[in-house]
Amino acid sequence: MKIHTTNYYNTFIEIAEDSTAQVGEMPPVKQDAKTVAQMQFDMVANNPYIYTSDDILFQVFADRNDILESEYTEARTAFFSKGQPCFRASPLTKRYGWGVHYNEEGKMAIYGADSEEYKRFVQDKKLKVVKAMKSAK
Repeated sequence: MKIHTTNYYNTFIEIAEDSTAQVGEMPPVKQDAKTVAQMQFDMVANNPYIYTSDDILFQVFADRNDILESEYTEARTAFFSKGQPCFRASPLTKRYGWGVHYNEEGKMAIYGADSEEYKRFVQDKKLKVVKAMKSAK
């Protein structure tokens, strides 16, 4: 069985061209259940350069589907046996103004579009710089 990945290495994802965000915004808090954007934001913002994209996307999937930790290995294999949308399609990069930096180990951190770090990463010739996907065609 082929296993797909969403991980990037030495890469920076810029916010989408059609994003209306000028700064990095926290996704709004919903009272009844956390949104995908909230879950992704909490994991990445509170743990910079700890997780890969695959780690974040699987954990959000597992939490939303009440998968037990004892089932993670099998569930993760099944989850990545199909291609999954990467962080270029994340609401963080499309709507909320966050750029994503991946280091040489594929570990990620987010930076607001208004930050000095964001501007530096966009200009860094050692990084592959890609844009997040547009929301509209």
